[in-house]
Amino acid sequence: MHTDRLELVPIDVVNRHAPTFAQYMNNKKHIQLYMEQLIIDPDLLGWGVWLAISKDSNEVIGDIGFKGKPVKETVEVGYGFMPGARNKGYATESVKALVNWAFLTNKVSHVVAECAVDNHPSIKVLKKLGMQRTSSTDKMIYWKLTN
Repeated sequence: MHTDRLELVPIDVVNRHAPTFAQYMNNKKHIQLYMEQLIIDPDLLGWGVWLAISKDSNEVIGDIGFKGKPVKETVEVGYGFMPGARNKGYATESVKALVNWAFLTNKVSHVVAECAVDNHPSIKVLKKLGMQRTSSTDKMIYWKLTN
């Protein structure tokens, strides 16, 4: 999948060894866990981790994805970017593309997210995506977007 500035690639058992990906994925526990799950359930492909690759540098600058396959037409989205790629609109650009892809599968009607109450950059991203705040605790804010 492509956006204006990024190539978004779902991690699979084949491309995880590519040099571009291997260095980024080293010591990322959420990616290692996803790979273990993907080996057991190949249908998970697309509903896990996607790498965000800068078209300018051809380097992985972050990862985005869902925290599993849709359940009751709902998926949870998450994202993280390298420090040098933050505050440049990459999270908004990539998550918007991924959410649109999920809605086009006709398997998803709702996308949810959560972020820490003091994570102002993520709050800004989720608001830009049109997500609505559904609830909060002392530490977390919960969001939802309906197709």
